[in-house]
Amino acid sequence: MHFLGFNWNPDGTLFELGFLQIKYYNLLWILAFVAGLFIMKKIFTRENKSMEKLDSLFMYCVISIMLGARLGHVIFYQSELITQDPLSILLPIRTVPEFEFTGFTGLASHGATIAAFLALYLFSRKYKDMKFLWLLDRVAVVSSIGTAFVRLGNFFNSEINGKIVDKSFALATRFIRDSDDMPSYKAIQLTKEKTASAAYKAIETKPEFASILESIPYRHPAQLYEAFLYFILFGLLYFTYWKTDKRNKSGFLFGLFMVGLWTSRFVVEYFKKSQGGFEDTWGTFTTGQWLSLPMILVGLYFMFRPSSNKT
Repeated sequence: MHFLGFNWNPDGTLFELGFLQIKYYNLLWILAFVAGLFIMKKIFTRENKSMEKLDSLFMYCVISIMLGARLGHVIFYQSELITQDPLSILLPIRTVPEFEFTGFTGLASHGATIAAFLALYLFSRKYKDMKFLWLLDRVAVVSSIGTAFVRLGNFFNSEINGKIVDKSFALATRFIRDSDDMPSYKAIQLTKEKTASAAYKAIETKPEFASILESIPYRHPAQLYEAFLYFILFGLLYFTYWKTDKRNKSGFLFGLFMVGLWTSRFVVEYFKKSQGGFEDTWGTFTTGQWLSLPMILVGLYFMFRPSSNKT
């Protein structure tokens, strides 16, 4: 522990049930859906909508978001899994270089967004009293707090870390489990421990590994920056829905969500380390920033499009 910079080395696993591991990351995903369901119940009650339809909507969203987030990560960031380890795409395991239960990791917000759009469209076709834009406006209110929980999960998982920063920076974080700075195989090799968890713990606590610890750089906790911005966005959307008449303008809340979410993502990308993708080919921006720009434009269109139609 340092006066300003600090070490971050959580195990990542809350508890184990046999081979099944309950991770902080997975728990925060569950909390995201639970919080969303709670808020949507209040919205459906206010607007006299059926709770049975809400249950159906919840299942549509859970399945589409989880599936889309995983496929989005594979397509945009880790396409080699399609040929090298296809079982790991939809299962919580890794088979290369050896079998390991990993939990559901590697989820992309862009894929989740696209899949959620499709699910809501199909839901609106099934229930004619719930128009597509009406659903988008209401789901937008709860989605922002869900994304905040997911970024907190990334922080516990020591993934999507930021760029290197001096340890004198107030929030400088040394991610001991960073896959680039100290991958598990390297930690085991250096400490001679049998498991990655024991190896990382040894690096942090045993004096003989002090030089290894000092070789790990401090980084921006980019996940916390992003989560903070998403909590602010949730407050803005929640206030706009409950306290203003903008909820009656079809598409406005959805547009505000898109602009706020993807602008936050665009800004925070300046503090994140590269996650690969096609940024080396296109240059200028990161993959996340390129994918965020069209989302921002879509949001601006729905916020400011001239329309006299009401929801």
